[in-house]
Amino acid sequence: MSVERTTKFASLIVIATGILWGFYWLPVRQMEALGLAGPWGTAVIAAASVAGLTPFALRYWRAATGPHRMTRWALVMGGGAFALYSIGFIYGRVALVILLFFLTPVWSTLIARYVMGWHTPVLRYVAIGLGLCGLSLMLSAGGGAPVPKSLGEWFGLISGVCWSVTTTVLRAKPALPPVLAAWFFSLGALATALCLAVVLEPMPDAVTPAQIGLAIGTGWIWWGVSIAGLLWATARLDPARVGILLMAEVLIGTAGAALLAGEVLTPLEVFGGGLVVVAAVLEVWPQRANVAKI
Repeated sequence: MSVERTTKFASLIVIATGILWGFYWLPVRQMEALGLAGPWGTAVIAAASVAGLTPFALRYWRAATGPHRMTRWALVMGGGAFALYSIGFIYGRVALVILLFFLTPVWSTLIARYVMGWHTPVLRYVAIGLGLCGLSLMLSAGGGAPVPKSLGEWFGLISGVCWSVTTTVLRAKPALPPVLAAWFFSLGALATALCLAVVLEPMPDAVTPAQIGLAIGTGWIWWGVSIAGLLWATARLDPARVGILLMAEVLIGTAGAALLAGEVLTPLEVFGGGLVVVAAVLEVWPQRANVAKI
């Protein structure tokens, strides 16, 4: 496959991933409706993903040895971040959880500058300002201090911070094969969901066939195939393109929640969310320009 075709194919994968994850809240809430309260639904979904990926991950197990220790831990943390994101849909409004997660570029820029010591273009400081302004507007739209009002909003915010740490480490460390990376990712999600489940909700009496079927479908499609595909695609695209193409998740998730769940944002929340999206685009945009100058 030529470079041009590879780039187009990878771009389509990223767009499809964003659209797919824009609908992820639907099976998560359906698991809740079927009787798996709170984090238990995410735990079962992640367990199905781990089980489905294990036979394929074992084929690449040797690749996980050597200099990949930090990569493994970063992927486990990334899975934990996505577990928080997933659980946030149970305890918070879909659109706000998604937008709070997409503050990731703000935290990534701060980590890159003050922890890693990487050069930070001026435009990224503008992105930080816009992102924080958007955060403040979204969280204070209903009156009161600009802090998360629900457990779901806290999970959305924390998941974005954790994901920014993961992406920063993955940029600096050797990569793993996509299937193996997705396995570590799902393992981190499973561990996080189980830890939260035993604290937040009572253990379910039994897992029904309907729950198992939904968990297998969700785990294999969202956590297995889509994550492995996204990791493959991101290795072949510049970060600017990946970041912008993934914005489809914000649009699909917000519109879907409004149409299917009746969760409509207030005008102030919409404006704040718009600032967050603009900040995300500004955060990735300079990277492409910098590459062109080299």
